[in-house]
Amino acid sequence: MLIKKQEKTLQDRFGRQHDYLRLSITDRCNLRCVYCMPEEGLPFFPHEKVLSATEIITLVKHFAKMGIKKVRLTGGEPLLRKDILEIAAGIKAIDEIEDLSVTTNGLALPRMAADLKKAGVDRLNISLDTFDAKKYHQMTRGGKLEKVLAGIDAASQQGFKAIKLNTVVINGQNQTELRDFLRYTITQPVNVRFIEFMPIASQKKNWTQGYAGVKEVFTICQTEGWAYEKMTLSGNGPSENYQIKGAKGSFGLIHPVSCQFCESCNRLRVTADGCLKSCLYWADEINLRNKLDDAAAFEAAVVTALNDKPENHQMALDEQEKVKERQPTWRHMSQIGG
Repeated sequence: MLIKKQEKTLQDRFGRQHDYLRLSITDRCNLRCVYCMPEEGLPFFPHEKVLSATEIITLVKHFAKMGIKKVRLTGGEPLLRKDILEIAAGIKAIDEIEDLSVTTNGLALPRMAADLKKAGVDRLNISLDTFDAKKYHQMTRGGKLEKVLAGIDAASQQGFKAIKLNTVVINGQNQTELRDFLRYTITQPVNVRFIEFMPIASQKKNWTQGYAGVKEVFTICQTEGWAYEKMTLSGNGPSENYQIKGAKGSFGLIHPVSCQFCESCNRLRVTADGCLKSCLYWADEINLRNKLDDAAAFEAAVVTALNDKPENHQMALDEQEKVKERQPTWRHMSQIGG
């Protein structure tokens, strides 16, 4: 009788199973989105400080042996890496990896979507915060809306398992466009994910002024007479998903501040310079780059990080003030990978 080999699992002290790795492969970006980095930009890591393609694939192999099955490549803007196709193909060739996705601003997709699909990328998340060209230019500090829309069109022709649009909702900037995004899901086969603006390396004043909840979408649906129902989407994200009846697409809510989703967290994050963050919000991190040649040391570091993972991120300001033993991360979102 054949006995099936028991798969390894990554479990933290609260019993949460981790099978999903979010891996930043660069801190560089060709946009300067208001929720991602300061207006003046950031000093980018020198190239030698960023994980090489070989190091990235080795790192994922170690994680795969420990129970990671899903990988998302993030940035910065991951498509700025000249070796992105080599990285994607190398990860997808790892037997244990079942799903590979990429988060991108979409600007390079007109020329790269087909090659990404051939390299083994299963899913795309594309950042789109507004349908207004002037507002897009302001929110991205220089971006051109027509380029990302062309990227979405190009990706839609390639047969990816899923295309999701990430929409960070910010008071005073795009909050009034929720109806437009909901209407977009009626005719387009995409999942629009409304994401709360998070206080990552942001001054409290800037965040409190910009924060807006995302549950207003339900009121809009009721006002428009759009019946909707809860649904389940395959994938790795924390969103609660819904579909307007008769729509080709769907919408999801990601509300880490108003309605924490930490109890179901299944993800670990590695920064472009090779540091493991078990929680997006807090400063705690462990260098994995210097352990790539020692599988035992690598595994021990991951276990240490998991054992130190908090029960929840306590991101809301009134919750932050209760935490004395941790410091919020010094990294901006572009340096973490979201």
